[in-house]
Amino acid sequence: MRILAVGAHPDDLEILCAGTLAKYSKLGHEVIMAHVCRGDKGHLLIPPAKLAKIRKKEAEKSAKIINARVSELGIDDLDVYLEREAIIRCVELIRSTKPEVIITHSPDDYMPDHILASKIVFNASFIATLPHTKTKHKFYEKITPVYYMDTLAGANFLPTEYVDITETIEIKKKMLACHSSQLTWLKRHDNIDIIDFMITVAKFRGLQCSVKYAEAFRKIDVWGRNITKRFLP
Repeated sequence: MRILAVGAHPDDLEILCAGTLAKYSKLGHEVIMAHVCRGDKGHLLIPPAKLAKIRKKEAEKSAKIINARVSELGIDDLDVYLEREAIIRCVELIRSTKPEVIITHSPDDYMPDHILASKIVFNASFIATLPHTKTKHKFYEKITPVYYMDTLAGANFLPTEYVDITETIEIKKKMLACHSSQLTWLKRHDNIDIIDFMITVAKFRGLQCSVKYAEAFRKIDVWGRNITKRFLP
C-alpha cells in the first residue's frame, strides 16, 4: 500500500502522525511525506532562504529514518491560499504518487497554513480524478480515502480512530528531533518543548484508547469516501 501524508510544514507530520507512518513502514508499505510549505518563516534569526534549505535537509533526515520519500509543493510559509496554483500542484502530487490513502491536517487546526493545506488536499484529491484537468501526469482513477490527523494539542478534534504507537514512539521522537531548527524556534516563540509536548499528547490519546501511546485520526465520511475498510495500521 502507498500512503501519502501531507503536512503544512516540515515537522508537522512528525508531531502529528509519525508514529503511524513508522508503523506503515515497518509493515512494508510505501510512505511519502509531503510538505505544502518550505518552512522558511519558522525562526527568529535565520533568513528565510537559508532556513528553507535547512528545513529541507531536516525533513530528508527525518524521512530517511523510516525509508520514506520526501516531496514538497514549494510554497512559502503563510503564502498558502485556496487557489488554483496550489491545488494543481497538489493534484500533480497525488497523480504522480497514486496513494491508496491520504493523511493530512484537520480543517479545524490552529493556524492558517494547516487549515488551508487541509482544504487544498481535499479539493485536489477529487480534482486529481478528472481527465479534463490536465497536468503532467495522467488523471488518477480513484477518489482516495482521506484521514485528518490530530490538531496541535488535540484541541477541537474528536477522533473516530486511533493508532497504537507504543512500539514506534521512540522512532517518532527520533524523527522529530531531526528538526533541530524548530526545537529552538518553538521554545522561544511558543515557550514549549515540542518533544515533551508531543509525548504528552500521545499519552492522553493513548489513555483514551487504553494503550500507552496513540495517535488520533478522523476519516472523512462523505459520499464516495465513506468506506468500510480501515486503512490505518
